[in-house]
Amino acid sequence: MVNTIPKETLPFLKKLSKNNNRDWFNDNKAEFKSIEAKVKDAYNSLGELLNNHDQIDKVKVFRIYRDVRFSKNKLPYKIHFGGSFHRKKPELRGGYYLHIQPNNESFIATGFWEPNKEDLFRIRKEFEMDDSEIREILDQPKFKNTWGGFVGDELKTAPKGFDKEHPAIDLIRKKQFIFIKKYTDKEVNSKGFLDDVNTSFVNVRPFFDYMSDVLTTNLNGESLL
Repeated sequence: MVNTIPKETLPFLKKLSKNNNRDWFNDNKAEFKSIEAKVKDAYNSLGELLNNHDQIDKVKVFRIYRDVRFSKNKLPYKIHFGGSFHRKKPELRGGYYLHIQPNNESFIATGFWEPNKEDLFRIRKEFEMDDSEIREILDQPKFKNTWGGFVGDELKTAPKGFDKEHPAIDLIRKKQFIFIKKYTDKEVNSKGFLDDVNTSFVNVRPFFDYMSDVLTTNLNGESLL
């Protein structure tokens, strides 16, 4: 099993960032395809590790080509690799993401990027009723040392229908529930990098177990599945 990202990945992405045009890319496409195949192997290896403790039904490595139709940035290629790991739905919520980019810009992310309005309302109502369980999870030393706290967008005030003076308003006003852990280039190239990523994802499970339970039950705790 592959346990790290191929060593040629970051140097190639650095060259691509300096030569982000179709002529250069076409001249170096054979090298890219070779690296891409190894990167996909690494992502699939991580998927296998995740399946030892979770249920992953899809591993997706995103294409290097950018969609520039509606973007002011017309550079044709991404200067990173990104891939997602989908948990088995509908009973398991949340997902994992691995981002590989040179100059110490690599990171992993997990949580809920864009919860739909129904899920967002359900989460907020749970926090409104009782925020003790989520705070206990977030304050666990292993969890906190790995992930820190939530990042992502939030409202400046209370959502409609919620009390702006509520003790859990710091949680209720959030629109995203994301955790991010950053990695240096040296760490990405180190032996066992994917093992560290996997361990970090293991440590987020208490949060996912809690959120999956919330999002698959109604306000009375009755199953929606």
